[in-house]
Amino acid sequence: MDETAPSMHELPIALERDNFVRTLLRELSGSLQEIVGLQEASGFISIVGQRMGEQINEQYLSGLQVDHLTREQVAEVLVDLKRRIQGDFYIIEQTDEKIVLGNRACPFGEKVLDRPSLCMMTSNVFGVIAAENLGYSKVVIEEAIARGDAGCRVVVHLKPSEAAKAAEGREYFRG
Repeated sequence: MDETAPSMHELPIALERDNFVRTLLRELSGSLQEIVGLQEASGFISIVGQRMGEQINEQYLSGLQVDHLTREQVAEVLVDLKRRIQGDFYIIEQTDEKIVLGNRACPFGEKVLDRPSLCMMTSNVFGVIAAENLGYSKVVIEEAIARGDAGCRVVVHLKPSEAAKAAEGREYFRG
């Protein structure tokens, strides 16, 4: 063994848990997109997002010791949950009809580029939390870092209004 060679743990290899998991998700979503297409890949990822949305919602309800969240709390939860996973979401607008959010940093980092199916995580988590607490939601991802936009713009419609019906997105209903 060469005494001058660096020891294994000193090697400059960019491998740690967070980057590993984000790379894993990127490769899984990319494989799905290539094999079954973007729409089907988004469908598979939406199932995971729905389950995660249900779990996250329960954690916030338990933490706040409430049976349901108000619209204001829903908006705060959507921003807070993304902050906790290193996203940079913020509220642009909030009315009884909708919550509009912007985002400057994706939790998936650069691994989200060209992986718009991963946006289904955001859609489903946001949609499930809003619908479970307010009865209905329709999530529209108008801009997405994954699609090459500078940031994200996500509209969470809270009522099946004409604007919600006209928008292209996913609807969610209380379970």
